[in-house]
Amino acid sequence: MQSGKRLRAVVFDFDGTLARPALDFALMKRRIAALAARSGVPAEPGPLPALEWIQALASAMGEPQGSAFERQAHALIEDMEREAAARTSLFAFARPALDRLRARGVASAVITRNNRNSVDAVFPDARVYLPVVLTREDVGAVKPDPSHLLAALEAVGVAPREALMVGDHPQDVLTARRAGTLAGAVASGGTTWEELAQSEPDFLEEDAGMLIGKLEERGFI
Repeated sequence: MQSGKRLRAVVFDFDGTLARPALDFALMKRRIAALAARSGVPAEPGPLPALEWIQALASAMGEPQGSAFERQAHALIEDMEREAAARTSLFAFARPALDRLRARGVASAVITRNNRNSVDAVFPDARVYLPVVLTREDVGAVKPDPSHLLAALEAVGVAPREALMVGDHPQDVLTARRAGTLAGAVASGGTTWEELAQSEPDFLEEDAGMLIGKLEERGFI
């Protein structure tokens, strides 16, 4: 994207991008594995994210065992998300960065695999800054499925070619690529700068506040 070609929307991931990361995903997977073992299905954590892994394990169990396991596993995740939300907060740059976008007429939104109660607990005034927040309860498939990002863009009335997705994980870059938006990566979550660089984002900065500043400097917003 050439300098001077303006963006009309920026869509953000939440945890690690606008809010300090607090969830221990390795622990989450160990607890899911223990739950599966109690259901008689030994399981070792692998590369699949937790939500997709739960689906795979439930499918392997069959009915009615799989549905019961899935309910218990989602309850486990929600408990961990609630605990994490109680001990984290927004990054200091989050609200000012969103204000700068709004002042420049750039639409902003959040898409997250987290649940709505947790997002509301961390960012209770989100609706003041964001016209659209889509949690996992709001969509049929979560990122990196592009439909999650495309739903947010449809809600703000912006085409993918005029938008940027910003997140702290290569999964967010993949989501952007699949949806046809530009990809911005930030090293404020649990992924290193080097790992993010390997995913080849269009923009890479230490945090979303710095990224918005760079977009301003280069005439993208």
